[in-house]
Amino acid sequence: MNIAILLSGGFGTRLGGEIPKQYIEVYGRPVIAFGLKRLCDSGHIDQIQIVAAESWQQYIGEQLNQYDLHGKFHGFSVPGENRQMSIYHALCDIREVAADADYVFIHDAARPLLSERQVEDCINAASKHEGAMPVLAMKDTVYESDDGNTVARLLERTKIFAGQAPEVFVYGKYYEANQRLLPERILAINGSTEPAILAGMDIAMIPGDEGNFKITTQADLERFLEIASTMI
Repeated sequence: MNIAILLSGGFGTRLGGEIPKQYIEVYGRPVIAFGLKRLCDSGHIDQIQIVAAESWQQYIGEQLNQYDLHGKFHGFSVPGENRQMSIYHALCDIREVAADADYVFIHDAARPLLSERQVEDCINAASKHEGAMPVLAMKDTVYESDDGNTVARLLERTKIFAGQAPEVFVYGKYYEANQRLLPERILAINGSTEPAILAGMDIAMIPGDEGNFKITTQADLERFLEIASTMI
């Protein structure tokens, strides 16, 4: 079984405004509804757990009803102190339905352009390893700085990749990997794959999708508005 965790607990402060970016309405639909529909429609996803603040859970429930997305919905999890703690809360909340050999599929509600091809590629790659993540090759020359002010060294661009979501992991191993980081180390985790790497899990890399960008800035939102205008 493949269980998706859709992260929708952030507040999107870099975008500005009072409404978190994943709830901004785009042509009558909130951003979260686009990715949620993809997960509901995908034949590779069996259940969905949504991480969201309690103040937004009723609103999400209305979206589930409006777009007939209730079929795979398992439940809500409350956000944690950081992104990884939010994931851990969801991992705990699905223990009643998840077997250790199942897969957990982690995605951001603020990445609304998830394709079925990317879902399928992640699941297929993970099935031959202990997890999988899409990555993008670096196009620019990459430098490292020790003080943030001057260049210390040049990095080998061909060996450096930018990670994307979604990320897929064997549930039991990934749950244990996160448990090992409690209570403090998990608060320093920035990417979903970090606990898996620290635990020595075998994680495959697959080609990412530049169209599956995360809405972070106003420019990102405007880019999505232009794309979404062709989807409605």
